[in-house]
Amino acid sequence: MGSVQLVAITLALLATAIAAHNITEILNEFPEYSLFNSYLSQTKLADEINSRQTLTVLALDNGAMSALAGKKPLSVIKNELEIHVVLDYFDPKKLHQIPDGSTLSTTLYQTTGNAPGNIGFVNITDLQGGKVGFGAAAPGSKLDSSYTKAVKQIPYNISVIQISAPIIVPEIANAPSGSDSNVTALLEKAGCKTFASLLVSSGVIKTYQSAVEKGLTIFAPNDEAFKADGVPDLTKLTNADLVSLLLYHAVPSYTPIGSLKTSKDPISTLATNGAAEYALTTRTAGDSVTLVTGVDSSRVASTVLDATPFAIFTVDSILLPSELFGNSPSPAPAPAPEPVTAPSPAPLAPAPVEAPSPLAASPPAPTTETPEGSPADAPEAQSENSTSPNSAVANAKASALLAVLVTVSAPVISFYLLS
Repeated sequence: MGSVQLVAITLALLATAIAAHNITEILNEFPEYSLFNSYLSQTKLADEINSRQTLTVLALDNGAMSALAGKKPLSVIKNELEIHVVLDYFDPKKLHQIPDGSTLSTTLYQTTGNAPGNIGFVNITDLQGGKVGFGAAAPGSKLDSSYTKAVKQIPYNISVIQISAPIIVPEIANAPSGSDSNVTALLEKAGCKTFASLLVSSGVIKTYQSAVEKGLTIFAPNDEAFKADGVPDLTKLTNADLVSLLLYHAVPSYTPIGSLKTSKDPISTLATNGAAEYALTTRTAGDSVTLVTGVDSSRVASTVLDATPFAIFTVDSILLPSELFGNSPSPAPAPAPEPVTAPSPAPLAPAPVEAPSPLAASPPAPTTETPEGSPADAPEAQSENSTSPNSAVANAKASALLAVLVTVSAPVISFYLLS
């Protein structure tokens, strides 16, 4: 194995090791965090955590988590838990070596686009007496929580530490739930007016709204997507096919960006039924997610809403399912022109040649001198019955050998005949 191959394999194994953490499995080893772990799964935050590297999870034990559990909508609980996922690595040693004793660290909530100002940051301060305090980043906020103990560290990848109490951010705690959202208004505000209009005129908007409570994710093409080159003429679709196309742009479950990044299997849509698959697959490059239909693909451009159990994303192009657009006949390719070649001469029938007697050699053919300038060693084509000098010599040798055999065997034959 070459050195280049060895280096490539080593880097691949290192990358796998770096990304190999699963927050659910880590916390499963510690029953005192079972409630916190359960909410990470319910809100799909576990998928987001598993898709990232270099972060710190500020875990709450069951007693501290009970202050949040069941008392607020799941979408609000998710936002509050996002404040407890810091996008930096802090182990116990680093907590006590913070430059200047205090820092504002980015959390997952800051990445949602819903955090005005510095709401999506957390204040970490090294206090006197060996304590480390945690609190909201807004000026004047109290450090109501403190470091308790280390739970699990995978160096410079993920650190799980316990803090004493939830970090409360008033602006997050009072946020509206996803079920209160006006789907049409959100789509229009996000620049998806054409898509919203089709949902209303077709009646599909009612299907969307009825699915929100159980979980819904919408992939809305922006207005420019309907003007792009090569977009099929949707006015030629039957009403049933148009409905299927619009249903294909929604998933009947809460599937935030973290879940899309970690998805390996085909994702069913609202259009999926027993007769047709109507599924999507995903392709991930860093933080970018692309939806693949089998006919085309589209990048997930922005997050309009992420409020468990409801999410809306914009996409760059219309999602075209293969069930509707994958079987359109393409023009048959023109036949390739046949190569023009000079006609080959018809083979000449060989002249009949009388077979030579087995005991007589054919007379040698007359030889001719090689013309000056011709290649002397060029082979001449010969048939099996040709009478060239070579064949004459071969026949002569065969006849001589036969004569010797007859001479040697004659006394033996005579002996047996006379006895």
